[in-house]
Amino acid sequence: MTLPPALVAPVDLAPLWLIERVARTIFSGVLRSHPDLFERLGDYRQTRYLFCPLDLPLNFLVVPAAKTVQVSRKAKRPLSDACIEGPLVLLLGLLEGRCDADALFFSRELSVTGDMEAMLALRNALDDSAIDLPTEIGSLAGPLAPFVARAARHVRKRAFEERDATWN
Repeated sequence: MTLPPALVAPVDLAPLWLIERVARTIFSGVLRSHPDLFERLGDYRQTRYLFCPLDLPLNFLVVPAAKTVQVSRKAKRPLSDACIEGPLVLLLGLLEGRCDADALFFSRELSVTGDMEAMLALRNALDDSAIDLPTEIGSLAGPLAPFVARAARHVRKRAFEERDATWN
């Protein structure tokens, strides 16, 4: 599943500082809920990991040692040590440990370049983390948290239902 143009257009028009602020807020929430997320990376904590959703005009650079995420436009791809490209739904599925990274890589739905050992270390750390993005996003909504989390779960469910249908 790729994002519909109606969802991509606002991202393309939104100021980068706003997108980065939202990304950093979600990232910080995940790290608060999973403080040991990057501990398993060892020496790979210094690695610059780049996530490039194919259906968004953005790149996300994560440096675990610094606990930072930086957002850039597609045209200004930052330097990285390891990069993974694929549809946003799959990248988020990997973050939550809901997708088989090996199967996606070998089916060419994901592209991984750069330091493969670092990417494997990150995948192993994420597989054990039990991240739940709808809960994390919902926690940012204050009193509307249950509604936002429920909506995010619905979107996630629909995205993966569509995906499963295409695999049959």
